[in-house]
Amino acid sequence: MSGSEVAARQCVVGAMEGRVDEIADRWVQLQARWAAPSTGIRESELREEADALVAAVATGLESPLPVEQIVASHVDLNRTVTELSLRRARSGESPTATSLAVLAPKEALLEAVQESTQDSGKLFSAALLINQLMDAAGALSFDTYVEGREEIIHRQSRQLLELSTPVVRLWGKVLGVPLIGTLDAAQVVMENLLQAIQDQESTVAIIDITGVPTVDTAVAQHLMQTVQAVRLMGADCIISGIRPPIAQTIAQLGIDLSTIMTRATLADALSEAVELTAGSLPPSDAPVAR
Repeated sequence: MSGSEVAARQCVVGAMEGRVDEIADRWVQLQARWAAPSTGIRESELREEADALVAAVATGLESPLPVEQIVASHVDLNRTVTELSLRRARSGESPTATSLAVLAPKEALLEAVQESTQDSGKLFSAALLINQLMDAAGALSFDTYVEGREEIIHRQSRQLLELSTPVVRLWGKVLGVPLIGTLDAAQVVMENLLQAIQDQESTVAIIDITGVPTVDTAVAQHLMQTVQAVRLMGADCIISGIRPPIAQTIAQLGIDLSTIMTRATLADALSEAVELTAGSLPPSDAPVAR
């Protein structure tokens, strides 16, 4: 660490001594002016964030880490910025507002330094140090926000896929999965179906593709993998909804579904499933197809 950096850090830390609460208050004011939260974050929550961030900045500057490594390597400061950014991402705040919130202490720190010294050289060095430190914090905040939102979007997409591909009990030990649209949810379908087979001790699974507009090689491969997985669970699998255009496409592609039981309609598949289960009566709480 160079002598000029040590001097600049001492200047900033000295300006913060005994003024952490004042700097935190200023942080809240600046945030409201620059990028007022649009998601209903209470002022008390802003104050908690401000207290934590300003305190972490102080301990980071007091550490032996070079200024360019403080945000990445100082545990308290890194965690504080990361947690703030993730909270904002989960609450629906914009990435710009979140980054500005992390950058807001920059002005508050500069004001504190200006009040503590009139030496232009010290002011310039301290300003460079504060800018370098808080810009790194802003960059970390933006990256964390993006990762957090991607995680949220992925989780919500998966939940929507699960809702759009329900596994329902049709009769006794017979399960049905109606597929609609593309098979982007193939992995989710397989996981849900296999789990349902285990939980309900089902012996037949019907995959209905009436709502699938086209079947290509990829779709057929997904179906065959699902059928194979169902068989490994000790259950039979029937694919229903094989319409004439679908059958023609499968034949033209040379896809071999001869080892898989297929039926034209869900009713036909259910009838076959009832025979496979020896006509077992459905439980009283199960829906009965008519």
